[in-house]
Amino acid sequence: MYSMASKRVLQHVVGRIGKGVGIRGFSSLPDSQISSSSQLINLEYQYSAHNYHPIPMVFSHAKGSSIWDPEGNKYLDFLSAYSAVNQGHCHPKIMKALTEQAEKLTLSSRAFYNDRFPLFAERITSMFGYDMVLPMNTGAEGVETALKLARKWGYEKKKIPTNEAIIVSCCGCFHGRTLAVISMSCDNEATRGFGPLLPGHLKVDFGDEVALEKLFKEHGDRIAGFLFEPIQGEAGVVVPKEGYLKAVRDLCTKYGVLMIADEIQSGLGRSGRMLACDWEGVRPDVVILGKALGGGVIPVSAVLADKDAMLCIRPGEHGSTFGGNPLASAVAVASLDVLREEGLAERSDELGVELRDLLTKVQQQYPNFIVDVRGKGLFNAVELNSKALFPVSAYDICLKLKERGVLAKPTHNTIIRLTPPLTMSMDEIKLGTKALSEVFEFDLPKMLKEKPKHVTSMDADICDRCGRNL
Repeated sequence: MYSMASKRVLQHVVGRIGKGVGIRGFSSLPDSQISSSSQLINLEYQYSAHNYHPIPMVFSHAKGSSIWDPEGNKYLDFLSAYSAVNQGHCHPKIMKALTEQAEKLTLSSRAFYNDRFPLFAERITSMFGYDMVLPMNTGAEGVETALKLARKWGYEKKKIPTNEAIIVSCCGCFHGRTLAVISMSCDNEATRGFGPLLPGHLKVDFGDEVALEKLFKEHGDRIAGFLFEPIQGEAGVVVPKEGYLKAVRDLCTKYGVLMIADEIQSGLGRSGRMLACDWEGVRPDVVILGKALGGGVIPVSAVLADKDAMLCIRPGEHGSTFGGNPLASAVAVASLDVLREEGLAERSDELGVELRDLLTKVQQQYPNFIVDVRGKGLFNAVELNSKALFPVSAYDICLKLKERGVLAKPTHNTIIRLTPPLTMSMDEIKLGTKALSEVFEFDLPKMLKEKPKHVTSMDADICDRCGRNL
């Protein structure tokens, strides 16, 4: 989420990058002549919808944890495409699976069988210990699938009265931007102007099992599922207190509610375990996977569940033309193999401890500016003191990191998420934290001196749904 002020910054940055390059004129040039970062950024700004607020850096080539722009400048990736590149960019085993399968068969649709999806289905269900999988493409599709599955199960198995099923989700959640998902959202930018939102949703504070049980007691006979992130990503890598996941499992079992874990970002080794729920030895009824399941080369998502729930959906009730396609299936098998063979979950756990130790040292150097360092594995965040930094934002800090060769992205104006590929070396992690320290030491004093005298406060970011300052 970004304020109007930060959007004005983007327009200013695009304008500066594009100076000397007219937006009109070069767009009709042959592709071979459109190669500079400024040309490409302006071209996208002219012809693409403005639904993203990117850091002004163009990816042209990538390998492992390294990115190069069209001018040949090298950067370290500390975002990993929001955890879609856990295995590193262009991993050779994943690329081999992609190219070999692409030469043979890419799509069958689910109107027919293909020779790759059954192997993927067997691999992923056995790996995570579930009876069945329903394949989709994007994470948002996976969430929609889980919501439909929970409702269908609620009506067929729990006998919830028709059209009265409820899904409970958490304040601060992020599960995508489809209409059903934003109907659960606390993100004003995702909800304003898109109403009416869908009914059948209740909210509860993340990490508050007492409030969750209160909701279950009041509405439990109509609650089909509790959808949550084991670690909230977009909210700023919010890690719940120890014991919360076990409490959720116990409550869902007690009240007959499907426990639905969105592990799209937190799963597949990101948190230091194959699933973030594994930190407390908890087995959800439904698990949603995506992002790194495609190894950073193709969209693949999956919903895992046992037969009692999964077989509530029958032919014609849900599906996807590309879900379970042979190309995605081959890539997904290779992606899972890389995670296991290279011990990336264990590596994430070990490197995450080192990364947080280094970030904590930076915090100790600049306690007035850094409020908190938190995370699990290589799923981490640095929370900034907005009052002390004002008018400098987390986005501004990320711009300076980019100038120092490190790519990261803010969330909620005050938090920088640090989620490098699980293959990143310790030396690269040290370079990333060194760059952050140098931004605070050398760049921030200059930025604060440029503070406009007429500006007195940051834009308020109050949730329309719960009234909280986000």
